[in-house]
Amino acid sequence: MLLVDSVFLVSILLASFSIRLGYWYFPQDDLVWVIFGAPIVASIIFVRFGLYRAVIRYIGFKALWAIVQAVSLYALVWGVIGFMIVVDGIPRSVILINWTLSLLAIGGVRIIARALLSENANFKFLIFNFKLNSKSNSNKKRVLVYGAGDAGIQLVSALAHSSEYNPIGFIDDSNELQGNHIRGLNVYSVDSIAEVIAKLKVDEVLIAMPSASRTKRLDIINVLEPYPVLVRMLPGVAELAQGKVSIGDLREVSIKDLLGRESVEANKDLLGKNITNKVVVVTGAGGSIGSELCRQIVFLKPKALILYEMSELALYTIEKELSIIGMHSMDIYPILGSVNNKTRLSNVFKRFGADTIYHAAAYKHVPMVEFNNTEGVDNNIFGTLNCAQVAIDAGVEIFVLISTDKAVRPTNTMGATKRSAELVLQALSARQRGTKFTMVRFGNVLGSSGSVIPLFKQQIKAGGPVTVTDKNIIRYFMTIPESVELVIQAGAMGTGGDVFVLDMGKPIRIVGLAQKMIRLSGLEVKDELHPDGDIEIKYTGLRPGEKLYEELLIGDNVSDTDNPLIMRAQEDMIVWDELEPILNGLSSAIDKYDHKKLRELLIELVPGFKPQCEISDLLYNERLTADS
Repeated sequence: MLLVDSVFLVSILLASFSIRLGYWYFPQDDLVWVIFGAPIVASIIFVRFGLYRAVIRYIGFKALWAIVQAVSLYALVWGVIGFMIVVDGIPRSVILINWTLSLLAIGGVRIIARALLSENANFKFLIFNFKLNSKSNSNKKRVLVYGAGDAGIQLVSALAHSSEYNPIGFIDDSNELQGNHIRGLNVYSVDSIAEVIAKLKVDEVLIAMPSASRTKRLDIINVLEPYPVLVRMLPGVAELAQGKVSIGDLREVSIKDLLGRESVEANKDLLGKNITNKVVVVTGAGGSIGSELCRQIVFLKPKALILYEMSELALYTIEKELSIIGMHSMDIYPILGSVNNKTRLSNVFKRFGADTIYHAAAYKHVPMVEFNNTEGVDNNIFGTLNCAQVAIDAGVEIFVLISTDKAVRPTNTMGATKRSAELVLQALSARQRGTKFTMVRFGNVLGSSGSVIPLFKQQIKAGGPVTVTDKNIIRYFMTIPESVELVIQAGAMGTGGDVFVLDMGKPIRIVGLAQKMIRLSGLEVKDELHPDGDIEIKYTGLRPGEKLYEELLIGDNVSDTDNPLIMRAQEDMIVWDELEPILNGLSSAIDKYDHKKLRELLIELVPGFKPQCEISDLLYNERLTADS
């Protein structure tokens, strides 16, 4: 570049004199040294302004502005030197001509070099007004960028140097942008998206609207969903580092994007009320909900965090993660133990002086608990009872139970045990005024162990089929971080014996969710109307104890709270004197593996429990026990 610039500068000076004088001019005497010494003056200035440090392939506006500054200073310095050395003087117009031609040459040669060196640079469109159909382009994925704003333009700039993507146009709903060209790419309207995808043979659509609300992103996804293109998007502005956009930020559309739920700003006072400077215990700390509880609790700066977990691997995993997050700024104690070990619980709660307990330990998979009902009852009901009684004895201030929508009019053992756990805490709360017991009930969370979303992704990746239990089954969904944040706030609202219900938004049809995930993966659903499709959906039938739909409220007596996503439910309870004999009967039935008696007592304990699975279906489990 230094050699090219030197040749240009000398040639431009000769041309400047020739233009000014009207004939081909060659210098004489001292002017020879002034003209042929110009590269020396220029090189000192150009090096100082970084013109030879810029990578031509990636040169941008800042580099071009540096060229303008450097060339302007060079032209001025050269003119001063020329006036000082040359006896007869230099025409002043030569200095102006020299500056103009030098600016065009020094800047222009770099722009041309950038266009030639950048295989997919947008300068090709500006200079040649067409795209080179190179062999490498044919192997790249043809992508449309949805959103012609700053993020979309930055994304296209990043894609220009990608070996994987070939941007071929923008989609935008702004009438002012539609029909225009940005970085050499056409901006198409949303209404013409079907025609554009077919005509341009689009492989993927990249959504570059990080500042859009969840509702807006859901609307965009719904527009794109019918077409067999893979949809990816940039994360929200809160997730982008300093507004910089890179190809690595792109991710597949997640179920979180499909929910379209707008989050409500958390109440900071409620978040820290039961945690900051408190000794907090999380049972089931290695589970989906328990681990997220621990992550959020760490940032609320408790005095100490006790991780109580029966799985060694799960405990090791969450303790290791929290040690990195907390940077050892607080005491974190990993405790192996079962909630059925009352002595262990008592030692832990009293030894560490627990102030707040979040009880997330439970067996929650409906078919598993249905098949292993004695263990489900023992862990979910008596494990909760043990934790609650020990909490009272240890003087714990707050006890929060993580409940489930399956506790409402349950059709399975798991739901019945969780409602029973609620009844236990309600009864204990009514007979004492020390520990405040609070229950928080919500539906399915995204990404939890056993969740349908990871299963669908795995099945789609394997080529199908995608399995759905029933065509009409619906479920409520919420993200794990959002549900946990609401659990913490609800727990802080409790006055004793409260049942809080989280607003889960609108229910989602599982088969519709499966269809969306297939289409947004760039594939087509295989059915009667589309026999040549890619992925088939198979219906396997409801699993033992599974409901077509879930509910969150037993009755209609519900009131609002300060958070629009948290409701307070007033529901019937059983006093301890009536509850205790039933619990004793359950304990005896567990010891004897008497499934029939266990079922009868659960029906007595939980009004509305209508089991789908017959007792005869459980006899195999009973025979296993007898054989052992």
